[in-house]
Amino acid sequence: MENLYYDYVIIGGGAAGLASGQYAARSGLKTVIIESTADGGQLMQITELENYPGVFPQVSGADLIETLHKQAESFGVSFESAAVTSIDKQNDHFVTQTKNKTFTSKALLIATGAVHRNLNVPGEKELAGCGVSYCAVCDGPFFRNKKIVVVGGGDSACSEAIYLSGFSKDVKIIHRRDTFRAQQAIVDKMISAGIEPVYNSVVKSINGNQKVESITLENVQSNETQQIECDAVFIFAGILPQTALVEMLPKDEAGYIKTDENMQTVVPGLFAAGDVRSKPFRQVVTAVSDGAVAAHSAAEFIRNSK
Repeated sequence: MENLYYDYVIIGGGAAGLASGQYAARSGLKTVIIESTADGGQLMQITELENYPGVFPQVSGADLIETLHKQAESFGVSFESAAVTSIDKQNDHFVTQTKNKTFTSKALLIATGAVHRNLNVPGEKELAGCGVSYCAVCDGPFFRNKKIVVVGGGDSACSEAIYLSGFSKDVKIIHRRDTFRAQQAIVDKMISAGIEPVYNSVVKSINGNQKVESITLENVQSNETQQIECDAVFIFAGILPQTALVEMLPKDEAGYIKTDENMQTVVPGLFAAGDVRSKPFRQVVTAVSDGAVAAHSAAEFIRNSK
């Protein structure tokens, strides 16, 4: 088993992790980013990123990730492609374990992100980025005056439906029950915005050739099916923060890791940033900000612990 020593270990190679790596390396920390798959996280699902400040015209999420990776690498960040199996703290150092290597560090960042809960229906994966979306702020403007369908029944789904109604007057929301789980005030606002609810229905498939053209619904009471023409399907069936490595940390009601404004968790030297962290707004720009703050905090923590 190979043992490697770093000042700062980052778990997760998305926007938060890459930004944190860049800032940490620039401040003189020996830094490594460990990612089990390719860099990027949810950013890789964005085909046209048009709302990232200073990046214009729009780029793909993959292009931005590639640039972030090269930038971090240019400052001296090391990269390790492996799945982390465990995290421990021993004698004021963090021990991060993969299958073949052990990483010992003075500070550690959890930037493992979150994943959208999928519907797991035919067409969802195939048409992701071609009309299937999980982010209204990211993709709503691409569907001005188009037929939009929202799937879900909680606060997020209803709030995002209201947001999307600013781009189109033809917005429907599909919910498997006969009442929404969202707060009544949000539901009332949604209905007053002219959004059409379709109750007691589930999506059985998302249909289209290279782009979304329609969805097939099944009524859960009658088992009857119908097809609804649409140009976009926004899915808000829940988000799952990736916290399996740090289940001992305090989390909010939705399962996101609690931190202070410095990205510090309750464990000194253990930070969290990006979509895995409890916060009111999740965008690429907020993930990058989290990562930069975490790196600054980690550098201060290491200096003060000497």
